Amino acid sequence: MTFLQAWRAADRFDVDRSPGPWLYAIARRVAVDLYRRERRHQGSEPLETDIAVLPGSFETTWQAWEIRLALEAMPKAQRDVIEATHFLGLTQEETAQHLGLALGTVKSRSHRAHRRLAQLLAHLEEATA
Repeated sequence: MTFLQAWRAADRFDVDRSPGPWLYAIARRVAVDLYRRERRHQGSEPLETDIAVLPGSFETTWQAWEIRLALEAMPKAQRDVIEATHFLGLTQEETAQHLGLALGTVKSRSHRAHRRLAQLLAHLEEATA
């Protein structure tokens, strides 16, 4: 849906600017429209599972995207350790159990993974400085 809207609005795109913020704005509007359409069909009574999600700034969204790209560029073994400790909130001991690895293996992979992630994301520090 986002790319369809972008295609329809292509004549209003400024070719001298980056397409990222322009596409982000279109995607956000499409998401809001879809959410409102679904809410209208659900009725007026809120569900217990409804939560408010506030959109982050463009910079936060861009950083999250860059982190996701960096994680995808890492070897799977290192990425698994990062995801278990940071996204699942597991300790190194719990990560070792979860992944079926020795604790020492988790620690060494974690060290290498964090070092590699720092290299892959060095440009973010430069961009925010």
